[in-house]
Amino acid sequence: MRAAVLGETGQDRLDVLDDVEPAGFGPGKVRVRIRATGLCHSDLSAMSGVLPQPAPFVPGHEGAGEVLEVGEGVTRVAPGDRVVVCWLPACGDCPACRRGQRHLCLAGFMNAGTPNFRRTGAGGGEVFGFAGTGTFAEEVVLDAPCAVPVPDDVPFEIAALIGCGVTTGLGAAFNTARVEAGSSVAVVGCGGVGISVLQGARACGAAQIVAVDPVAGRREAALRFGATEAVAPDGLAAAKRRVTGDEGFDHVFEVVGRSATARTAYDATRRGGTLCVVGAGAADDELRFSMFELFFDEKRILPSLYGGGDVLRSYDRAVALWRAGRIDLEGMITHRVRLEEINEAVDQMRTGEALRTSISL
Repeated sequence: MRAAVLGETGQDRLDVLDDVEPAGFGPGKVRVRIRATGLCHSDLSAMSGVLPQPAPFVPGHEGAGEVLEVGEGVTRVAPGDRVVVCWLPACGDCPACRRGQRHLCLAGFMNAGTPNFRRTGAGGGEVFGFAGTGTFAEEVVLDAPCAVPVPDDVPFEIAALIGCGVTTGLGAAFNTARVEAGSSVAVVGCGGVGISVLQGARACGAAQIVAVDPVAGRREAALRFGATEAVAPDGLAAAKRRVTGDEGFDHVFEVVGRSATARTAYDATRRGGTLCVVGAGAADDELRFSMFELFFDEKRILPSLYGGGDVLRSYDRAVALWRAGRIDLEGMITHRVRLEEINEAVDQMRTGEALRTSISL
């Protein structure tokens, strides 16, 4: 089958190969035919080494498709079922799951170090899948909890978005920050996840939503998706004065994953307000605060991993909001490409020209 493979961490181009096959099928496993996958900035971070991932690997963790085959003991899905790929499944039995924090379950991470592809051509060799998945491939073998059924009326392209970016962004607003009706919000970083954050804030009833991004096209998109205004980073201070009387926003979301933007977001948050850190950053990028400001300002700093709530419930909520017309998911897919055009899509994501790229397989 075909798959896009990164040979070594740090390379900026993927090789589309036709000698790759899924590996590891057996009891408790599901083989899925990927129909659509999104290109997320986390894929680029794994390619560059910001996020840890053994190489060679097939990027992609935001996919949807149909079940081809199920292993012994799998009862939740059957061949022919439409599913979304969940890159962070919950085991249901660990301490995190038992106390209701299923998004903190480490079961999915334990599988990320096991190759789930192999090359059959000259040289052969094992190939990993990013985050234990690897959706830039025509087929993939997953642990059964990673294949979550979705209704037949949800297009594959929409289901793929729900698999990561939409769930992460909406959940940050609903589950982690718990945005209140009438509140003021700033969203720093308006790619696909940032756009989902501001759509979540709008659905929560936020009165003012300021989108902050250096790319003009993303600022324009943010206005279409519900931002009340959109500014470049150097306009945030003026927006803070204009919208909040210089007190600061009730909720500020950092959706970039860098200490510099997180510091900016913290400074834009009012005393007693909430800084919600959504961006996935590097392990060696440290954010510094003084002990006095932490004590005196009483700002809540809330990281949000994968939307900060039960993933399955979050999927259902996203589908319900989409069906009701409360969130726009079709409009987020700004580019549709074939697998052969993957490097073009990578370039578009790097330059900020795409909120989300849908890749057909």
